[in-house]
Amino acid sequence: MNIDPHEYSESFIVEDSVKSAARARGHEIGVTDTSQGSGAYLRQLAHQLKAQSVVEIGTGSGVGALWILEGMLASGTLTSIDDEMEHTSIAKIALAEADISQSRYRLITNSVMDVMTKLTDRAYDLVVFRHNPEDLSFAIAEAHRILRSGGVFVVDNFFGGGKVSDPAQRDPKTIALREAGKAVKADVDSWVTSLIPTGDGLLLATKL
Repeated sequence: MNIDPHEYSESFIVEDSVKSAARARGHEIGVTDTSQGSGAYLRQLAHQLKAQSVVEIGTGSGVGALWILEGMLASGTLTSIDDEMEHTSIAKIALAEADISQSRYRLITNSVMDVMTKLTDRAYDLVVFRHNPEDLSFAIAEAHRILRSGGVFVVDNFFGGGKVSDPAQRDPKTIALREAGKAVKADVDSWVTSLIPTGDGLLLATKL
């Protein structure tokens, strides 16, 4: 029996019990987390960047944070922002179960746009967006401001459940994702862009 290559790649790196438990808690409250394969890719990316400072926009259940922290430098700090207190609460459980020192992360519950404007220019290695797509145009501009040269902006779940590639899909979230992809791809003076078909899609933009 042939195994679907996408399914094979998604299950190639297996999540540990802490991530699985976090994912289950997120599923119970309707959180959209990173997929297993996308999480493994983000860990790899953080490792390649020797990431010291990372921003995650959309904490979810904490699954994404667990993957990213594994790839970051041991001295690094992850700042994860979410506007839902329930998300922050279950992410704290996941990080505690993983025995990750509180000095390695900041969980901020507030408006994503308000928090991003307060982050320091050119101070971050990686920005991962997993939030309301309608905030993307703002997030792209702010990510470019706060990333160092060579830093990477990632839109997780870029395919929007498979809708982005279908021109007939015209709901606001799908349009926002589609337009964000066009914008970073066209801005060749600011970004080098690629699209990875892992999980529900990862849009990658490296700051020039």
